[in-house]
Amino acid sequence: MQKLLFFVDRVSTWVGQAFAWLILALTLQVSWEVFSRYVLNKPNAWSFDLMIMMYGTAFMMAGAYTLSKDGHVRGDVLYGFFPPRLQAALDLILYILFFIPGIVALVWAGYSYASESWAINEHSTLTANGPPLYPFKTVIPIAGALLLAQGLVEIVRCIACLKDGDWPAREEDVEEVDVDKLKEMVKVKDEDIAKLDQFVTHKKGDQP
Repeated sequence: MQKLLFFVDRVSTWVGQAFAWLILALTLQVSWEVFSRYVLNKPNAWSFDLMIMMYGTAFMMAGAYTLSKDGHVRGDVLYGFFPPRLQAALDLILYILFFIPGIVALVWAGYSYASESWAINEHSTLTANGPPLYPFKTVIPIAGALLLAQGLVEIVRCIACLKDGDWPAREEDVEEVDVDKLKEMVKVKDEDIAKLDQFVTHKKGDQP
């Protein structure tokens, strides 16, 4: 079972990291458009549409990845103080009552949305000669399906936590390093930082 959970985690992680490169592409595209508009005086009419599509695609395809890392924002400030079994029970109820119906509706509506766009060869109407919209709209059901698969994995994790009293392990990934973690990594204490600060201050005071 754990291998299956990790497999879905890896798929979500791979997809999220692959589509994260769109942020770099978006940055380059925006930079080029600024240069083209204000330096070359040749703005591109399709630029705004492309920005929206790249940002929207990156945002949607990161949903399953974020869920696999338990990175979505929680509204309950007390959740972190609850024991694992209570956390799992609350998560399980919310997944069944809200998450699964909502994501199933997203996949169904997204599929209809995309199929209609392909059928009429839909293009953006925000600007003249707008780019095609059907590839972008196809991302909606795909992202929803990945999010649904990851949600089912999270439901299994909730059931396992209710049974064992502790959360199952997750695939390791890059994590943001805060100041306290950084101190632990380099084995530096607050006292050492204070001594170094005093030393630097005294050195500056001794200079003419």
